[in-house]
Amino acid sequence: MNKKELRKKIIKQRDRLSPGEIGEKSSRIAENLYKLPAYRDAGAVMFFITFGTEVETRAMVEKTIKMGKVALAPKPLPKTREMIPSQLLDWDHDLAPGAYNIPEPKEEAFRPFKPETIDLLIVPGVAFDSKGNRLGYGGGYYDRFFPLLKPQTPLVALVFELQVVNAVPVDEWDRRVDIIITEERVIESRK
Repeated sequence: MNKKELRKKIIKQRDRLSPGEIGEKSSRIAENLYKLPAYRDAGAVMFFITFGTEVETRAMVEKTIKMGKVALAPKPLPKTREMIPSQLLDWDHDLAPGAYNIPEPKEEAFRPFKPETIDLLIVPGVAFDSKGNRLGYGGGYYDRFFPLLKPQTPLVALVFELQVVNAVPVDEWDRRVDIIITEERVIESRK
């Protein structure tokens, strides 16, 4: 199965989850994230902002802010397919639908943050395998962003168990994630 076919298949399966299932599974994923030493030790955490039937990140962002950590969200630049991290202080006031109708930091709430100072990056994706291979949405935003991070910055995927597959097709530029967190388990793919 090629990337396009796998992407379509997994999104279709994920779209069958009810809002209640998404909420319940997202809460279990959040609990697994909070137990992670890399999360506990992080001062600055960049999250993807939930779109559609993805794992819900709002409660995680809000808890991260309450804990006194820096919570960041991506501000996409569609012309160059790059993104700039922006500090979030308040989910409701700082975000509005942007490119692709995905919530992103508003202009008046744009607080740029240097990528090399991020301690933990929470990455989105459609499918992952146990080796940490990632199938994204095809825009390449995260592929362009990964080289800007410190080499030791852990990449953590938050996904539903149904998004973990036997094998993800990869290209030579694809970077693996270090940890995959689902509602059922934590997969340390870097080991």
